[in-house]
Amino acid sequence: MRLCPAGHKRKNWLFAGSPKGAETSALLYSLIETAKANALEPWAYLNHLFEYLPSAKTPEAIAALLPHNLTMDDIKPLGSIL
Repeated sequence: MRLCPAGHKRKNWLFAGSPKGAETSALLYSLIETAKANALEPWAYLNHLFEYLPSAKTPEAIAALLPHNLTMDDIKPLGSIL
């Protein structure tokens, strides 16, 4: 799946369904674009984020999961199981 930059297909925002849906989409696109800007593979980064975010209990632990604080070496390669 390839995601285009947010400004590339503006009409897609018409189909967000609700203001909250548009906000959620913007947040997700922002994470993906920031991951790409930090040389992370977006799909692998999101898998890593969704795996470790539930156990992040402090602001520091959450900040450690942001794209600019990770490298691809920190993220499990795609296809690996545990």
